[in-house]
Amino acid sequence: MTDAGRRALGAAGRWLDPALALAERVGLRAVWIGGSLLLASAILVSVDVVIRKLFTVSLGGADELSGYAFAIGIAWAFPFALLRRANVRIDALYQHLPARVSAVLDIVALVALAVFVTVLTRYAWEVASASWRLDALSNSALKMPLWIPQGLWFLGLALFFLTTAALTLRAGLALASGDLATVRKLAGARSIQEEAAEEAAYGKSLAAGGETRAP
Repeated sequence: MTDAGRRALGAAGRWLDPALALAERVGLRAVWIGGSLLLASAILVSVDVVIRKLFTVSLGGADELSGYAFAIGIAWAFPFALLRRANVRIDALYQHLPARVSAVLDIVALVALAVFVTVLTRYAWEVASASWRLDALSNSALKMPLWIPQGLWFLGLALFFLTTAALTLRAGLALASGDLATVRKLAGARSIQEEAAEEAAYGKSLAAGGETRAP
């Protein structure tokens, strides 16, 4: 490929940067909301356990609501975790490979993830839409319309799908243009050095009285 072609691909990829930045901002807020749901469900379950122990009565539905909170919170946290490269990668061999080979493996990993997320999101939509059509209710005292938690779960997975697709395309264009550093930055497994540098920077910010880092 000519230098002009590589530059054109690099420029095309940079058009996706604002979309990825927006996905990260939305993902950060979703992480806080999901964490709040999990915390609220933990408090609810704790209160339910105490009431059962002391008064032999139950609030009812605490376990059901905590299950919904867990599923929704996790789904909405996926995009942020992907963009921050917080997903687990087996990198014992990866760290010793040539840069181009590592970049190719990063793209392969993203493509595999995109295929999985596509299938998962499709079936999540089918489950939520079926509950909507059938007006299905949970088999519990709450009689929760199932399309509500399933719909929120689907929306989180849909955002994850869009984020994965955009990230895969952006990293693929970077690889095609020969920009291996960008591929590493976007999709590479985090090295021990990177994690240590982040922790050191976080420690300095605390010592200086700065803001706490994002989750």
